[in-house]
Amino acid sequence: MAAGSAVHRYHDGTKHHFERFARSLGYLDWASQPRPFRHWPGAPPVPLWPHPDAPSAAAPAALAYDALFTAPSSPAPLTASLVGDLLRHALGLSAWKVAGSSRWALRVNPSSGNLHPTEAYVLMPPVAGISPAPAVFHYAPDTHHLERRAVLEATGWHAATGEQPLLLVALTSIHWRESWKYGERAFRYCQHDLGHAMAALVLAARLHGWEAQLLPWSSADSAAVCGIDRDDDFVEAEREEPGAVLAIWPAGAGLPPMVADGQALAALARAATWSGQASQLSDDHVTWSFIDEIADATRVAAGARGAAPAATDRLPATPAGAVGDPAMRPDARALMRQRRSAVAFDMRTALSRASFLAMLARVMPVGGPPWRALPWPPAVHLLLFVHRVTGVDPGLYVLARSAPGLARLQSSLQRQWAWEPVHGALPLYRLGSGDCRALARRLSCTQDIAADGAFSLGMLAEFDAPLASQGDAFYRRLFWETGVIGQVLYLEAEAVGLRGTGIGCFFDDGVHAAIGIEGHAFQSLYHFTVGGPVEDGRLQTEPGYDWERSR
Repeated sequence: MAAGSAVHRYHDGTKHHFERFARSLGYLDWASQPRPFRHWPGAPPVPLWPHPDAPSAAAPAALAYDALFTAPSSPAPLTASLVGDLLRHALGLSAWKVAGSSRWALRVNPSSGNLHPTEAYVLMPPVAGISPAPAVFHYAPDTHHLERRAVLEATGWHAATGEQPLLLVALTSIHWRESWKYGERAFRYCQHDLGHAMAALVLAARLHGWEAQLLPWSSADSAAVCGIDRDDDFVEAEREEPGAVLAIWPAGAGLPPMVADGQALAALARAATWSGQASQLSDDHVTWSFIDEIADATRVAAGARGAAPAATDRLPATPAGAVGDPAMRPDARALMRQRRSAVAFDMRTALSRASFLAMLARVMPVGGPPWRALPWPPAVHLLLFVHRVTGVDPGLYVLARSAPGLARLQSSLQRQWAWEPVHGALPLYRLGSGDCRALARRLSCTQDIAADGAFSLGMLAEFDAPLASQGDAFYRRLFWETGVIGQVLYLEAEAVGLRGTGIGCFFDDGVHAAIGIEGHAFQSLYHFTVGGPVEDGRLQTEPGYDWERSR
């Protein structure tokens, strides 16, 4: 990739440095803080189950967390109950926090700064209790409603989908939500959050024995199916940027070719009659043209396709249980709803070696969910700062998530590291031993949370090579992959009684210099940390929805 490319200019121009941070306002303008939820007034609302106003439905059977990653049982039929339960456990509210007169929502899917730039639109066939015709809906997580944006012509829908039970979930980003706080670096965080939401959807689909796959649609087709290319529907409201489109369907069934292409469904959406006007989130805005430039440069052009992963691109790894996992895995739905981002760690809780290796095994792309949903070879690897893992020496480690990636890492890290294998079933290598808490803290913008837990990590992405072969649009996908990894680590931490949190603030080139990376062969895109959480006793926690208070 040329050094003057749009991706290089944006990525290097939004790095944090020891002597300065990426450009932002430098303060929070509370008067222009975006409202936490977007709605589409004029779009008819449809309550989803579970909800007191929705059609009654039987509660789905409980499912153990580990079962999400094994072969699914018979898939459930497409019903209003399935749609509501899937969205509830992928994108719904997990809780409300209360401090004095302030009250704010937390969601099942994590977000940088809890700002949630991601919006979701659902395309579905006729479903009793939701719609008698194929339609496009916006999901409103605060009310757990669908807002019907458009009704699609039935003949065209059936021709495109082969009359197969199918959901399409289109994810978009409102850049303003993140740039209000983070300025120019916000585009990165919006892409992290798309990855979080994608993983949350894939795993929530597994609750019902359904599969999910990211579709290689053009950005124009992605925008068309959710109506965000309709200028008159926004007026003064903040625009949305097309992101990812996922197909979700019963396991064992094939995906119709016209769905994978996207053009037929986009044409169907363009011909539909639409309802609703986007709600405005802020009265005042700051324009960050750098974000507009990188968004334009990284959109997927019509006809573009991502590379499918080859068998040689994957290192063998064992399921989590095979490396030892003493923790009793809880109910999957309860785990998804209880996920939180830690704000502080207790500086003493340790993680067992068996649980540590199990967590790392879970992020290996071995062909199961959520990795099967990503149609490209794994490009992100983990640089681990181990602090308190019983049976594992403190120090600096690398987990290579592909065979070619391991070779590239070994040739790119210029320092003389040990590269000592740690476990035969995982491509985990110790670079060096010693207390690395101060280093982890320093590199993560001097944040204590990177040093006070059991371990922290930086996600090192192969950068120039995949961008050169796949084009600038792959820049987004690199961040999506880090978000998927982050969501899995969030759930894994909760499953062993700990807590995780993503770290978007780190000194980019400081990380590279610490391990001897030069140039852009690899770039650190996201940090993460796991440990024993310290709860803030000043905060009260309330259920995500009023109807859950009596449960």
